[in-house]
Amino acid sequence: MRYLTAGETHGPQLTAIVEGLPSNLKIDFEELNYQLHRRQLGHGRGKRMQIEKDTARIVGGVRHGRTTGAPVALVIENKDWQNWAHVMNVEPVEGTDEELRRVHRPRPGHADLNGGLKYNLKDLRNVLERSSARETAARVAVGALARQLLAEFGIKIAGQVIRIGEIEARRYDLPIDEIARITEESPVRVVDKEAEAKMIEHIDKIRSEGDSIGGVVEVIVEGVPIGLGSHVQYDRKLDARIAMAVVSINAFKGVEFGIGFEAGRLPGSKVHDEILYSEDRGYYRASNRLGGFEGGMTNGMPIVVRGVMKPIPTLLKPLVSVDIDTKQPFKAQVERTDSCAVPAASVVMEHVVAWEVANAFLEKFGGDSMEEIRANYEQYLKQLERYPG
Repeated sequence: MRYLTAGETHGPQLTAIVEGLPSNLKIDFEELNYQLHRRQLGHGRGKRMQIEKDTARIVGGVRHGRTTGAPVALVIENKDWQNWAHVMNVEPVEGTDEELRRVHRPRPGHADLNGGLKYNLKDLRNVLERSSARETAARVAVGALARQLLAEFGIKIAGQVIRIGEIEARRYDLPIDEIARITEESPVRVVDKEAEAKMIEHIDKIRSEGDSIGGVVEVIVEGVPIGLGSHVQYDRKLDARIAMAVVSINAFKGVEFGIGFEAGRLPGSKVHDEILYSEDRGYYRASNRLGGFEGGMTNGMPIVVRGVMKPIPTLLKPLVSVDIDTKQPFKAQVERTDSCAVPAASVVMEHVVAWEVANAFLEKFGGDSMEEIRANYEQYLKQLERYPG
């Protein structure tokens, strides 16, 4: 599978085209839009979320509630477009820099200056409009389709916030459905209620200071069969693909699986997962320190992946920058901003991971219809039972 997105943060809409979904996948439209709604929640979000009520409209590739095998096209309208119709008009328009809201003071930590230099753009709005995290709404919609595909084969996904700033949540060994239920009721998407209260207080303090704060989020994928991904080429390793997808999320700067960077300070006997076997479970691991991967392939244990998100770089107390017109120092221009988007980023990360897992699933069990894929999958499970016979 593959997908493309298009659209700007203040343009009329976001558009996504998904190619490679099999035919006869039943689409739950309410579930699709529920996932978009989840992305808009979380303590620390800005006023933009009060304007947008995201819903995806499917305009191709689905008929009578099921995919046809053709590319699926989705549209998410930007309700704020009406306030930007002149500034973001695709036709040439007249106006002063102020009237056209030209950006000439790049914001530190954003794509503004690099994009302007690379594409030779004199108005940095042409960069920030596309580099905005608003684009992740389209990626959540795409990932929601992948998530529905995985659900057909019993694969579940949940996300949770592990850390916001200096506040770290305690870890609880809970079933994935319970993690999903509890975090959904939390404004910062944590299981630990004590940490939740501290995180909310910390976010409010950061906001009052005109600053922003980042954190760490974790995604768990359960029910994944052994053998997604491959060891034979670097670009077929599923953990590598997931790592790329996670770091591609706006403001994400790092990723780890299982115990992650802890593996760098522990002896091998405390890192690797011992292999066990039973008649009812087949081959499994005594622990899951490697986060469900060995050799770039899933080993049947839950995928556990974490991503670190830096603080959002648009600050109410802006940092020093340089005006590209005068080359003189200035305080960077400010667009609307969130003080903390970590809870929302947890939802985004769920969906980019879902996409990569679904893509690997179709590579392994590929077919043109859901019926063909299911037959391939069931045959593979029988093969695993017979192994090495």
